[in-house]
Amino acid sequence: MPRPKLMRSAKVLALLIACLATTALACVYLAPGATTRFFIDAERWHAGLTRKEVVIGGGIHMVYLEGGQGEPLVLLHGFSDDKDNFVFVSRELVHHFHVIIPDINGFGESTRPQGGHYGIDAQVSRLREMVKALGLGAVHLGGSSMGGQIAMVYAASHPDEVSSLWLLDAGGMATAPQSDMSRMEAERKAHPPANKREAFDQEADMAMSDPPFIPKPMMDYIGAQRDLNKATEAQVAHDLAQETGVESRIKGLATPTLIVWGAQDHMINPATAALIHQLMPNSRVIMMQGAGHLPMLEQPEQSAADYLQFRATLTAAK
Repeated sequence: MPRPKLMRSAKVLALLIACLATTALACVYLAPGATTRFFIDAERWHAGLTRKEVVIGGGIHMVYLEGGQGEPLVLLHGFSDDKDNFVFVSRELVHHFHVIIPDINGFGESTRPQGGHYGIDAQVSRLREMVKALGLGAVHLGGSSMGGQIAMVYAASHPDEVSSLWLLDAGGMATAPQSDMSRMEAERKAHPPANKREAFDQEADMAMSDPPFIPKPMMDYIGAQRDLNKATEAQVAHDLAQETGVESRIKGLATPTLIVWGAQDHMINPATAALIHQLMPNSRVIMMQGAGHLPMLEQPEQSAADYLQFRATLTAAK
């Protein structure tokens, strides 16, 4: 009779699934670092991205992810983040473009130049060196938060070398209205968080309205890794604070631009999208409902679809 065999097979399968789930849970709690790195590598593989690096002037190493073919699309992460912020959204993008996602110097695996400057112009200069070293020619640029600020200044400084811009909750606007994050930072001065982990958790809650699920031990590991970079982050923040807003530099910039903003962004006020749009005559705005400061992480499929539609309109206009 086949039924007993089917029942035994179902029981064995259920037991295997239970064992795998127990093993995965044990890995998360007993080895969160190794588990986090395993999942990061798995997501890169799933997205068709490979880790590479290039050396630019002064022996500075820039580590990046690369995948796909077509016109080059360079994606820039934000402050305190790294190249893996764009992995999820790249699953679709690599089927259409040559995707390059660097760790901006000061973050991730790229070099932290001793005594170097981390202001936007310095980051633009290093990024441009990387683009030239890879022989990319004119590129399409995308940037999240600080990465968006770098992308705007890059395009304003070298307009013939940037084919389009994709700005995701971009930073750098001195005239931006106050954000919830700014108010929280003021509150922190009066009532500091109890410890580093509480401070990290507060910022993580601010960053995303609809975050992907990450088990707490892995989040704690990510927070601990960020703590190791605190000195550099402080230097980057200092250098950025010395600079004026980008408004005067992007006013009238004709680069075709897609401005995307999470409607629930607590880090940079969503009203900033309209300010950038007013300054850039060839721009359009998408407000993503249900998303916070990192739309490409919170809603990667929709972010990719919107960007592909934007690029299709550019192709049609040629």
